[in-house]
This record gives sequence, structure tokens and C-alpha cells, in this order.
Amino acid sequence: MGRLATMKATPYVDRPQAGGYNTYENALMPPTPDHTVFVVDDDEAVRKAVSRLLRSAGIAAAVFASPREFLAQYNPAMPGCLVLDMAMPDFDGLQLQTALTEKGCILPIIFLTGHGDVSKSVQAMKQGAFDFLSKPVKDKDLLTAVRAAIERDTVARREQGKLSEIRARLDTLTPREREVLEHVVSGKLNKQIAGDLGITEATVKMHRAHVMAKMKVQSVAELARLTERCRTRGNSE
Repeated sequence: MGRLATMKATPYVDRPQAGGYNTYENALMPPTPDHTVFVVDDDEAVRKAVSRLLRSAGIAAAVFASPREFLAQYNPAMPGCLVLDMAMPDFDGLQLQTALTEKGCILPIIFLTGHGDVSKSVQAMKQGAFDFLSKPVKDKDLLTAVRAAIERDTVARREQGKLSEIRARLDTLTPREREVLEHVVSGKLNKQIAGDLGITEATVKMHRAHVMAKMKVQSVAELARLTERCRTRGNSE
């Protein structure tokens, strides 16, 4: 987590608007491979304070005035975490959490609330929220939560990348090779597989060799671990 101190902050600027009112603007999704903290809150003062705090800690930030604005711009491939206000008009934090979950988004969510609504906090945690902080939140508490959430996101994306690689290897197998794989990881011998599939042992050995090569494994135990890992994670997502 020490590298956060070197991350480039998102370019935010205060610009005078019509009537002399200053709006704290954010650039559209910063083009950086580093983690970004997405701040969604309908209170401009909160957005401004949180983004300045994050930038002061060397953490890139992108702010949004509403969940709809965030959804319109968010790219799931961008790593980071979401600091989300619970109570907002029309489309609140819980609804955004649900929408992201339905999209398969793994972005860790840190909820902020000024109302101390216990029932909503429980609901948010049950739906997988990473943390829940009450306004006004202490700078130290928010930064600690953000760093932990970014670490969670890093680990999750690393795991997701490994699973994607395993699935890509599986996709290279022919239908017959997939059949042989299933029999092999179930512990069956070549002779048994040949009998079950109605093919010769020599053919089984050939398919088995192709499976091991395509899956880039050296043993049946390793092959079984990869396929089981893929199944387990796939069922939980």
C-alpha cells in the first residue's frame, strides 16, 4: 500500500460558473492504470472535502454528484473503490449498490451516512459493502478504510485475472477434451474413461496429453485444483 503516496491525483479544478458560483469539477474517468477512488455524494461540500483529502494523501479521485452520473461514466475495468453517500434523492446509495452488483461489479464500497440509519447499514453490509462510516467522518478513519478497500480491490482483481486465464485455457479444449478432463479430474483411469466414452485407451491418452498441454499443468492434481477453483469461484460470482 506504500505506493499510494506516488499515485497521481485526478486533475480537479475550481472554475467560476454563471453568477459567480464555483463548482468543484472533476475530469472524466482519469486515463491512469492506478487505483482511483470514486466519490458519489449529492453534497458538493462533502465531495470537495473528500476529494481534497484523498489528493493530499496522493490518492487519485473522481467525484460525481449522483449515482446516475457515476453509472454513465464508470468503466468496470478501472480499479479502485467507491465512497458512496447512503441518502440521496431519486437514486440513493443502496440502489446504486444493487445496480453495480447486478452488473457483476467487484468495486469495494465504503458507505457514508449522516443519518445513522441502522437498518440501511445492515442491508448495505449484507449486500457486500466493504465498510460503513458515519458523517462527519474523521480523515484518518476514511483514509484507513480507503486504503484497505483498495487493497481488497487489488487482491480481487488479481484473482479475477487468474480465473480469466484458467477459463481462457479451458475454452481452447475441444468438446471431447472437455469430456476427458471431467473424467480425469474425477479420478478415473484411462481404461475406465475409454469404456465410458466408447473410445480406445490410446485415444484417451492422446486427448489427455492435449488437455495437460493446453491447461499448462504437469499433474492431475494440479489440473483438478485449477478446474475446481474455476468452478468454485464461478458459482460464487
